[in-house]
Amino acid sequence: MARDLTLSIDVGTGSVRAALVDGRGGILTIASREHDQIVPAFGWAEQRPSDWWAGVVHAIRATLAAVEGARERIAAICACGQMHGTVLVDAAGRPTRNSVPLWNDKRTAGIVAAFEAANPPASYLAESGNPPTPAWPGFKLAWLRDHDPEAYAAAAAVIMPKDFINLKLTGEIAMDSGDASCSFLMNPRSRAWSPAMIARLGLDAAKLPPIREPLDILGAVTAEAAAETGLAEGTPVLVGGADYPVALLGSGACRPGLASDVTGTSCILTLIAEAPLLDPEICNVATVEGQWGPFVLLETGGDAMRWARRAFHDKALGYEAIVARAAEAPAGADGLLFMPYLTGERLGAHRNARAQFFGLGAAHGLPHLHRAVMEGVAFAAARHLGIMERAAGARLERVIASGGGAKTALWLKIKASIYGIPIVVPREAECGVVGCAAMAATATGRFADIHDAVAATVRHTEEIAPDPAWTETYGRMQPVFDRLYAHSQALYDDLDRLAAANAAAAGRSDGS
Repeated sequence: MARDLTLSIDVGTGSVRAALVDGRGGILTIASREHDQIVPAFGWAEQRPSDWWAGVVHAIRATLAAVEGARERIAAICACGQMHGTVLVDAAGRPTRNSVPLWNDKRTAGIVAAFEAANPPASYLAESGNPPTPAWPGFKLAWLRDHDPEAYAAAAAVIMPKDFINLKLTGEIAMDSGDASCSFLMNPRSRAWSPAMIARLGLDAAKLPPIREPLDILGAVTAEAAAETGLAEGTPVLVGGADYPVALLGSGACRPGLASDVTGTSCILTLIAEAPLLDPEICNVATVEGQWGPFVLLETGGDAMRWARRAFHDKALGYEAIVARAAEAPAGADGLLFMPYLTGERLGAHRNARAQFFGLGAAHGLPHLHRAVMEGVAFAAARHLGIMERAAGARLERVIASGGGAKTALWLKIKASIYGIPIVVPREAECGVVGCAAMAATATGRFADIHDAVAATVRHTEEIAPDPAWTETYGRMQPVFDRLYAHSQALYDDLDRLAAANAAAAGRSDGS
């Protein structure tokens, strides 16, 4: 029987998914199983690796049952997974803690603040490739060393969520360059662990696993894993990748000149570049095809519309109706600007940024407010894209949009017109699954290289072109937005002091 299928596994924050994909990138079947987050304290977020594995077993068995002869038709397996989940395993491959801190766990904020106070960016950016943030596993390891010394001491290796699944499948341990690049511990030039960063954080280098490329064959399904999952023993398993760069690949964002806009609750903007952009406000991830993905993250993307729905309509109006109201207002909302920093910023000196409407007049109504919210997210995104574009020294040709925001035609047209370049949307929304399949097909020799695999498996919608009249209007507004962003920074600390004083006064008035 022909081995004409690949098995993609995606270990997400909310669920595990497994899919069988054919040689054209078509998903024959997909199965999932949800898992919960554990919140032991405010700002913490954990999950159990055992839950991930139970989900993988369930999803694999469901996909095998859905396609006749699937077990024998699988040529290779490739997994991707949520980044930064810091799994400690002992020499036998068993977790030394029942649960692990996730990407969105903020318990390391104090360690990060202390690091930033003691270390200027110029002293570490070239070694780490990234500015510090509580997400990075390097800081999570330091926290585990200090607060769970028994688990830290018992660990033979630290791995990421998809690496744990690979370990269960093959008995082998490795970390791909994508996950390693966002650990705060990998040197971006050598693509090897950085002795300088390991020493600066006081970590044990012996616990860091080999860094391998995503397309490498890690090992094969063991007899034990075959018995649990129903897979054929000996099926090749790739090193795989972090879900973010694998989804970039599966969206078609895999060469310089392309950018990715993933708008969900937040908005992640990524360029494809030949080298990382070393800047305190830009993060960098190693991409599957061997390049780099400098990226920035707006904390508020689709969440701005969620806020507007609650604030203006008490959730009584649906999103489609809100977009329809926004479409009633002209491009530029008659000069009304919205700064979309409802929950501050992820990086830089102004993480305490605030949202605001600016230019509000008596003639403005709800349609203007709604349109300004959508445009404000796009103006903020365009500001970041411009910074990265100038730093990379290359003009953008096209933006590939995905996530929930890519389903809103008006927002896509607004973004294309503000960015000044066309936008396309992948026809298959499961970009991580498609990316895994393209990787597996390349690793097993079906395609000469990963670019050929992407060309054969990734399709896009027709281009959403900029509206010339809108682009002219937005071109006049973007510099005003940028100046407003800069001038408002002087007031953020004042607002913090006001909030603290008001809270103290409220405490005195209630006798606490």
